[in-house]
Amino acid sequence: MDIRRRPPKPPPSVNNTNKTPNGSYPSYQPTRSSDDDRLRSIAPPPKASDALPLPLYLTNAVFFTLFFSVAYYLLHRWRDKIRYNTPLHVVTITELGAIIALIASFIYLLGFFGIDFVQSFISRASGDAWDLADSIDEDDHRLVTCSPPAPIVNVTKLPPPEPIVTESLPEEDEEIVKSVLDGVIPSYSLESRLGDCKRAASIRREALQRVTGRSLEGLPLDGFDYESILGQCCEMPVGYIQIPVGIAGPLLLDGYEYSVPMATTEGCLVASTNRGCKAMYISGGATSTVLKDGMTRAPVVRFASARRASELKFFLESPENFDTLAVVFNRSSRFARLQNIKCTIAGKNAYVRFSCSTGDAMGMNMVSKGVQNVLEYLTDDFPDMDVIGISGNFCSDKKPAAVNWIEGRGKSVVCEAVIRGEIVNKVLKTSVAALVELNMLKNLAGSAVAGSLGGFNAHASNIVSAVFIATGQDPAQNVESSQCITMMEAINDGKDIHISVTMPSIEVGTVGGGTQLASQSACLNLLGVKGASKEAPGMNSRRLATIVAGAVLAGELSLMSAIAAGQLVRSHMKYNRSSRDISGATTTTTTTTT
Repeated sequence: MDIRRRPPKPPPSVNNTNKTPNGSYPSYQPTRSSDDDRLRSIAPPPKASDALPLPLYLTNAVFFTLFFSVAYYLLHRWRDKIRYNTPLHVVTITELGAIIALIASFIYLLGFFGIDFVQSFISRASGDAWDLADSIDEDDHRLVTCSPPAPIVNVTKLPPPEPIVTESLPEEDEEIVKSVLDGVIPSYSLESRLGDCKRAASIRREALQRVTGRSLEGLPLDGFDYESILGQCCEMPVGYIQIPVGIAGPLLLDGYEYSVPMATTEGCLVASTNRGCKAMYISGGATSTVLKDGMTRAPVVRFASARRASELKFFLESPENFDTLAVVFNRSSRFARLQNIKCTIAGKNAYVRFSCSTGDAMGMNMVSKGVQNVLEYLTDDFPDMDVIGISGNFCSDKKPAAVNWIEGRGKSVVCEAVIRGEIVNKVLKTSVAALVELNMLKNLAGSAVAGSLGGFNAHASNIVSAVFIATGQDPAQNVESSQCITMMEAINDGKDIHISVTMPSIEVGTVGGGTQLASQSACLNLLGVKGASKEAPGMNSRRLATIVAGAVLAGELSLMSAIAAGQLVRSHMKYNRSSRDISGATTTTTTTTT
């Protein structure tokens, strides 16, 4: 940029004695000292982002928010215009401003990965921020900067992380790591590019260590089949977590003995559940009943009026239409069988809860396909129906909800056992009266005081989570699967105790998802419920649900006995606190107690 200025006035150090004989000052030319040259050689080159009024990441966030907000607003307005037959070219002042903002934010985001395209505009607006001295012809004393150069500011930076010692990679893999770090190859595409999942995980792991400066030495890489998780269990893997698996049992349930695998890092949990299994075994075991078996999905749809939403409700819940809807729904799978449809209204919005059997699969994908078929079929009779989402949270999946507590979701199971009084005294170290009283005040009254929703138990989620992880279930569905009410009652003139757990929403499957992994498949095989049942569709998954309920029953019995006998704190101090000195260890493991 060629900026021409008047010759500057002489510096203050020039006095009258330096005047020439004709009364004028000698010409003054700016010169650079050796110190100035050194500082300028150290100073980093200016960037376009330095002239922005806000940091670059805040500026990007503002434009991202503006772009999507305005786009959503305009789409919403245009949809209303189409619905009410309003010409699209008729715009209000607000809409015109939104269009301008959309175009402006789009132009900015177009250069998100480099804002050089606005550099010319920024340089005009903030010329003082740029160092023009480098473009000055030193032979032309008329070309000078408008103001003195900005002072050099020394910014203290955090020290770089210590170098990570890693195994040397082959030259080809090293080139791929550099390409990932440079953004040439996306990390998520390594599997498809290389055709080797283990190699892709190794390269991704090395790139991650270099970019973060943190070691993954304690995270194992070898010894895992990465091909088995491709496209179904986990994306962009860099290793796998090791969780110890303990065995509780034998659990005597419905005349069968089960060794229950539990994957957990909480000390005392397996031991406590094992003690409950022992007490139940000596007393004759437990019995279980599956009350209901049906996975749910509830889309949300919207109409122009509440009357039209009510018409959909009446249509779906009419017995005359159920057979037709069932045929449409059941096309999604040979195992999917529609059971019932319930619809609730909130203004002009309708929440439709479909329930269906899903064989031995947990069934979320299966029921979603069936719901999609029905929604497409309904467009013939309800063309004005606007499908907002395939899930409207009336299902309700992975969230505590009263609808699951009351109506059930997945497998609804009740499990019970009678424990003889002498077993309560000798094995559980407490009394029948103490257990009954504690259950009433803790699990029932205490949970009611807390406003609990389905949490009328001591620690059902402990057992459910441990069995879920060991058998390849979705750990997030522990939320509703752990809804449980524990009941205890003295019988036989107070000599014995009847204990039961009622769990309306156990969501399990023996096929699909994580059940196909080698470790989880081995645990299912240990229980005798691996894969799909050859006797009857859904039998293995229902049996797994009863085993979960039986293990919860054992865990509830043992923990409640420990609390009643005052043994909880003492046992945790003994078995759930590590005495190992880990101050010099590179990795640590944290355990939690309940």
